[in-house]
Amino acid sequence: MAANGPARTAGAHRRTGQEGEAPAYTGVTARRPQRPPVPVVLDPGAAELTGPVFGPADVGPLDSDLTRQHRGEPLGERITVSGRVLDGRGRPVRGQLVELWQANAAGRYAHRLDDHRAPLDPNFTGTGRCLTDAAGRYRFTTVRPGAYPWAPHPHAWRPGHLHFSLFGTAFTQRLVTQMYFPNDPLLPYDAVRNSLADADARRRLVAVYDPDLNESEWSLGYHWDIVLDGPAATWTAPPPEGR
Repeated sequence: MAANGPARTAGAHRRTGQEGEAPAYTGVTARRPQRPPVPVVLDPGAAELTGPVFGPADVGPLDSDLTRQHRGEPLGERITVSGRVLDGRGRPVRGQLVELWQANAAGRYAHRLDDHRAPLDPNFTGTGRCLTDAAGRYRFTTVRPGAYPWAPHPHAWRPGHLHFSLFGTAFTQRLVTQMYFPNDPLLPYDAVRNSLADADARRRLVAVYDPDLNESEWSLGYHWDIVLDGPAATWTAPPPEGR
C-alpha cells in the first residue's frame, strides 16, 4: 500500500478461507527489506524538524475536492466521504493532516507503474488532503474508485477502496489505512481485508452510506470514522521491519 503508487501487490496463490475464496495477502512480507538496516547516527529531532509542517494556509479548498482539480469534470459516480478522527477515548483529533489517494472510476491509478489496461482520466489525479476541524472532522469530494485486477492471480480483483494517510504530530508518526464501500460483492474475496483475523476490525474498514452527507443532485455520502488507538482502533498497515 505505497503512498504514491498503485496497490498492485503480488501474493501467494493459496486460499485464505476466512471469508471468500481468495489468494492470501503476502504483500507486507514481500516488501520488507531483504538486508539488515544500515546504522546511522541522527539527531533525535532531525526527522521531525525536516518533516512537512502543514497549517491552514498550506491546505487549500481544492485539495479536498478531487472533482475540481482540473479543467474538466472527472468521469464516474461522485461521492462525499466524511468522518471524524478520534483517539482511543473518543476525543477528536484536531488539525490532523489527512491524505487520500485512489484509483479512478475505471480502476486505474494515475501512476507510471500502474499497467492496468483501463483508461486514464485526464481530469482526475486521484490525490487529496485536508485538515480536521475542531470536532476532528475531515471531508473529501471525489469519485467512487473502480475495482482492478490483483496480480498474479488471474481471477482476483480488489474491490473499490480509498487509501488514507494520517501524519499525527510528526512525520515519523504516519499511519496508513484503507476504506471500503458497503455491499461491495468483492469484499468477501479481498485478500488485504481478509488478512485481518478479527471480524470486527474488518467491519470497521467499511464505510456507512449516510444520506445526510448527500449533496443534492451532485454526490452520494459515506461516513467513516478513523480511531487511532485503543480496542476499537482502525486497522493500519504495519511499517516495514527495521523502521
